[in-house]
This record gives sequence, structure tokens and C-alpha cells, in this order.
Amino acid sequence: MKSNLYANQSKKQFIALCAAGAIVFAGFTIFRNSEVNNAISEANVAFSQNKTNNSEIVLSDFDPNELDEGQWEKLGFSKKQTATILKYKNVIGGEFKSKEQLKKCYAISQEKYGELEPFILLPEKKTSNNNYKFKSFANQNINKKGISVTSKFNPDVYSQSQWEALGFSERQAAAIIKYKNYLGGSFISKEKFKECFIISDENYAKLSPYLILPQNTPENFSSKNFSKSENLTQKPTIRYNAFDPNLLDFDGWKALGFSEKQSEVILNYKNRNLKGSFKNLEELKACFVISDEKFEEMKPFVRLNPENFVQNDTQNKAQNFIKNTIAEAKTDFSKIDINQITYRQLIEFGFDEKSAGMLIGFRKKLGGFASENQILETYDIDKEMAQKLVSTAKLNTSGIEKFTLVDAPEEWLKNHPYFKYSADKIIYYRISNPDEKKIWKFIKVKPEYEAKMRLYLK
Repeated sequence: MKSNLYANQSKKQFIALCAAGAIVFAGFTIFRNSEVNNAISEANVAFSQNKTNNSEIVLSDFDPNELDEGQWEKLGFSKKQTATILKYKNVIGGEFKSKEQLKKCYAISQEKYGELEPFILLPEKKTSNNNYKFKSFANQNINKKGISVTSKFNPDVYSQSQWEALGFSERQAAAIIKYKNYLGGSFISKEKFKECFIISDENYAKLSPYLILPQNTPENFSSKNFSKSENLTQKPTIRYNAFDPNLLDFDGWKALGFSEKQSEVILNYKNRNLKGSFKNLEELKACFVISDEKFEEMKPFVRLNPENFVQNDTQNKAQNFIKNTIAEAKTDFSKIDINQITYRQLIEFGFDEKSAGMLIGFRKKLGGFASENQILETYDIDKEMAQKLVSTAKLNTSGIEKFTLVDAPEEWLKNHPYFKYSADKIIYYRISNPDEKKIWKFIKVKPEYEAKMRLYLK
């Protein structure tokens, strides 16, 4: 009887214990789900609050493993969301190995992930090889030396290579310049400089004392709002100098910020529609590939010199007289040096005015032709006549002035067609590395461009 009573009591105690355990488990589950839902809700609310400010976040390619707490917050996340992301990264082993893995972090809403995804430098899915690990390690090595700055500088004039020399990675340097261009070509103030999401609070603290910028942003400053697609194609700021549009060749128009196609259209418009010359600003403005905004940018620097106008119809008689006089000269072109041939002699040989002008102009910019191929490659020239000239006349290259990368004058580097796009890098690197082999390694030009550059080097 006692044993039955004892058994009944034990059974009741066991059932009570199970019930209590079930209640505790259910409570924990409800609490946990509530916590997750609250975090997700907070992510959505925070994102919706920041959505109107998204245009102020200039996105560039980034590795989420390189971002610290301050940089995540600059991307639009709250402190709590940022803490969750960093905690999640530690839980999965200290680094994100794929976009898929990052997307699973519940502090990043689907909408926010969709905004960031095109810029994330991670593979779509985790792979079995170590390619990403190697890349991540390489980036860490680049930044491991830290930021090093010893003197005051104006960040508005720093090139990508100069930012890299301070200790930033190649992609970080590109992102900094992209942010500057977004602001209109200037960082405006230290306050605005600090907002660049790629610059951590630690690095800003190191750089701030050396920045030649006002501390605060002017009250009347208002940044332009760009769409993502506009940000992706934002072009560098063009620094204009006075120029005559009638003297610009294909590379000259490209240097003003026009694409290859646009440069070609401008030259065709000038040569075909205007018979070789812009006579006034209205004719320049009428070219359909030059937007009103671009024209207003260029207008203060345009210098139209009448001496550079191609002869018009009212001067045909004088032009014909010159042609006839030249024709009577009967030059022996087998004895003529192409590097000394004159405009009149080219007309006598059979070139039209445009081709003759192009050849003389290109030769002048180069400082003389160093190879026959350059004559054939002259932009907008009569190829058949050029080939005939090369076959008939001789080419003497002994008078061409040559330098080394170390001793070449800065003005020469910046004006020579083959060197001007690498001039700033050459000038920068040769200060600390006066070794020609190292300079070639640093400037990283394509083999075909290097071959052309070496034609004018000792």
C-alpha cells in the first residue's frame, strides 16, 4: 500500500518537473524569437530612416573584413547593428568568406544587402580553395604598416598613388578619390573628409592634424545628389588651362574629359562641317556631344587665335598661288628628312591641308618622329600618302632629344603625348626611388605604351 502511494507521488513529481521544463523552454524560445524579431525590426526601421540619406553615402568596392566599427556605422548601420555584425563575424571564425555568408547576418536587412552587394569584394559562395584567404591576407599586409604621414598636405590634390604611399590599399585609395569627386572635386572640410566611409576613426585621428582643410563645413554647402549609376561612372575633376580648340588633337580632347567616341565626333565636326576650324564660341557650343554644362566649364579657358584658322573660301586664290609655286619647286623627296619636311613640301608631295597639318602638329608634340610607324599612326592622316612618304623620303632620328625617367624635365613629361598620362607617377616615384627599373615597375604601363615611351629615352 505504501509502495503504491510512493509510486503515485513520484509520478506526480516527474509530471510537474516536465511541465516546468516545458514552460521554461517555451519562454526561452518566445524570448529568443522576440529578440531576433526586434533586431530585424530595428534593422528595417534604421534602414528606412537612413534611406533618405543614402545618396550621401558614396559607395565603393570594399572588403567587409577590413571594416571597423566606425566604418560600418558610416555605411548607415546603428551601433547595435554594427555590434551584431562584428559579433557574427567572430562567431563564424573571424572573417566573412562569401557574400552568401554575410547575407545571413540578420542585422543586415534584405534591402540594405541589395544596396551593398554590388560593391562587396567577396565570392558569391564559399569555395574550397584558398583564393579568397590569400587575397584577404594580401590586403591585410598592405594595411599592416598603418598610415604614415609626417607633414601637412592638401588632400584635394593627392593622386591615387599618393594615397597608397600614405598606407592605404589600392581600392581604399580609389574609394577616397571617388568620394572627393562626389563632393565636387574637393573634400570641403575636415568634417566632410571624416565622413568618407573608408577612413576609419583611427586613421582620421592620424591624418587630421596634417590636413590643409578648414575644420567645419561652410553653412551654405549642399552636396549634389547622385544616383548609384552616376556614382559608378563619376569622372575625375578636370583641371583646365588656356587652350585653342583648333590645335587639339584626339588625345587633347580626351584629356579634357571626353570619351574616345566623343573626341572623334568633335574632330569630324570641325573638319567636315566647319571646314577645319572653330571660328567662334557659338560653333564650338553647337557640337552636339559638348553639353551645355561642359561648354560653360571650358568657356573661360578657350582661346581662339585667328592665325590657327584653316583658310576659307575667300582665300582660295592665295592658296592656289601657294600650291602652284610649290609645284614649280619640284623637290627631290628622296633627299628630304621627314623630321625636317615642311608644310609646303607636304602639300607639294600630295597631302591635303588637313593631313599635312596633322603630321606637322604630331611631329612637333613628339619632338620628332623616332620610327616610321609613328608617321603612319598620325591621327586623321591620309594613310596611303603617309605610306608613300615613308617609302620615298628618309627618316633621320639623330636630332631627337632623349632623357631618362630620372632626369626628364617635368614640363617635358607632362606635355609629351607618350608620357603625359604617367607624368605625375614618374615625378612622384623618382623622388624616393631614383632607379629607372623600379620606376617602370611602379607606374605599371601596358607593354605597347612602354615600347613607345622607350623610343624617347636614353
